[in-house]
This record gives sequence, structure tokens and C-alpha cells, in this order.
Amino acid sequence: MKTLPSHQLAYLYDNPGPLARRRAMVWSIVSVVVIACVAVAGLWQLDESEQLDSDRWTPLLSPDIAEYLFVGLRGTLVAAAVVAAFSLPLGVLLAVARTSHSALVRVPAIIFIELFRTVPVLLLIYVMLFALPTYGINPGVLWKLAIPLVLANSAAIAEIVRAGILSLPRGQTEAGLSLGMRRSQVVRSVVLPQSLRNVTPSLVSQLVSLLKDTSLGYVVAFTELLYRAQVLTSYNRLLIQTYVVVTLVYLIVNGSLSLLAARLRARTDAPVPLPALATTTSAVTPGALAPEGARHG
Repeated sequence: MKTLPSHQLAYLYDNPGPLARRRAMVWSIVSVVVIACVAVAGLWQLDESEQLDSDRWTPLLSPDIAEYLFVGLRGTLVAAAVVAAFSLPLGVLLAVARTSHSALVRVPAIIFIELFRTVPVLLLIYVMLFALPTYGINPGVLWKLAIPLVLANSAAIAEIVRAGILSLPRGQTEAGLSLGMRRSQVVRSVVLPQSLRNVTPSLVSQLVSLLKDTSLGYVVAFTELLYRAQVLTSYNRLLIQTYVVVTLVYLIVNGSLSLLAARLRARTDAPVPLPALATTTSAVTPGALAPEGARHG
């Protein structure tokens, strides 16, 4: 694991002394021993209840069950892709609107973001499931899940992008305006590209959260991975084994996205190489490196 230098840690908290490091070491060892004991006790209990017997795990290796769960995984990925396709552009628009100088644009964006950041997603799903059909609005099962997730995730993405916009120096905008660009051009061509690059790891992390939120599809009977596992356990009575397999699938998918976020974060944190001195000098003063005779004719 990459560790921060001591001078960077000093910004977060005081560097621990010898006694504090010794205490941290002791408590770390105690924590590891306690966790190991709990894990061993859990495995022993599962073994006593015959949950680890091979005949309880082999049915999950059959092609039919694998195909059944794969259909659920496909539904999970489709729902996540639909939500991401609508949440990302809507979140960027909301972030730009919230940083606008016009109150007519900024205030509605603030109300939208603060409203859907605070309302639980499950409540929004219940509104889609029970309230709206009484008024004749009854979308498909996918959209009963996707629309609440889009509203909630676009609000979260808007705050991530807004943080990226506010992290840029004010000189970026002022330099664009001084070149005669309109404010919308500055936002589109100068501010947003840099902001999105800076917050790309956070956006990928939000996609991981979005993918996990699709497990709420069981509420609307949408065919996703967790819903398929729920139906499967009602037939095979292999509750622990089935959910262990589903957990492994989620770990693989979300772990891949987390790994992607870590790699993007590493690329973002990497120092930008300075251009060569000769190239910079020739770009600023084209005739500076020309032969003496050529400059004087």
C-alpha cells in the first residue's frame, strides 16, 4: 500500500511518537487476533451445522444455475449502464447550473441537488411503485428502478463535479474571459475538461455505489442478481451458499471498478513532466536560438 510521506501526514495529524506507535502496533495485533478468532468460530459453527458439506455447494456449480444467475448479473449491468448514462450528463449539467452566476439557474439546481441527496432511494422507488400508478403514470419495471437511481446519483455526481470546478484556480476562468471567450465557452472548453479529469476517480467510485444500488431492484421485481438469488434460495434452500456465490460476484465486479478507480487516481496524482527547456524557449522566442548570422541577416 502506498504511504504518504511524513511531511504530508503532518497536515492531517501529528506524527505519532514511539509510545503511540507501540500502542497502535499492540491494538492492531489484538484486532487481527480477534477477527481471526471470530472467523474460525464462524467456520466451526457452519461446519457443525453441515453448511460446508460438499453436497450443499456442488448444485451451485451446475450450468443451469450458473446461467440463471448470469441472467441476473446481466440485468444488474444493464440497469447500472442505463442509470450511469443518464446520471453522468445530468450531474454535470446540475454542477454547472449550481455554479452559475444567475440565480434563476442556480436556485433550482440547488433545490434539486439538496432534495434528492437527502431523500432515501427506497422512498423514491416506493413513489414510483405505489404513488405514481394511481395518477396513470406506470413505467416499465426497469424504469421504476432506474428513475429513482438517476435522481439520487445525478445529485451525488453534481456535487462531485462541483467540487472539481471549485478546486480550479479562479485565474483559469479569468484568463479565458480575458481572451474574449464567452463564459459558456470558458466553462465548456477550459473549466469542465480540467474538473472532470481531477474528479474521475471519485466518479468511478460513485459508479461502484451506483452498481450496488441496483440491488434494490428486488423491490420492483426487476430481474437483477440479488433478486435472482432470492428466488433461487426459495427453491434450493441453500441460503448461505447462494448468497456467498452472489457476494463473490459482486466482489469481482465492484473490485474491478475499484481497481480502475485506483489506477485513474494514480495517473491523476502523477506529476506532470515539465517541457524541455529548449522547446519552451524556442516556443516563446522563436528566433532566440537561431544562429547569430541568421538573426542579423
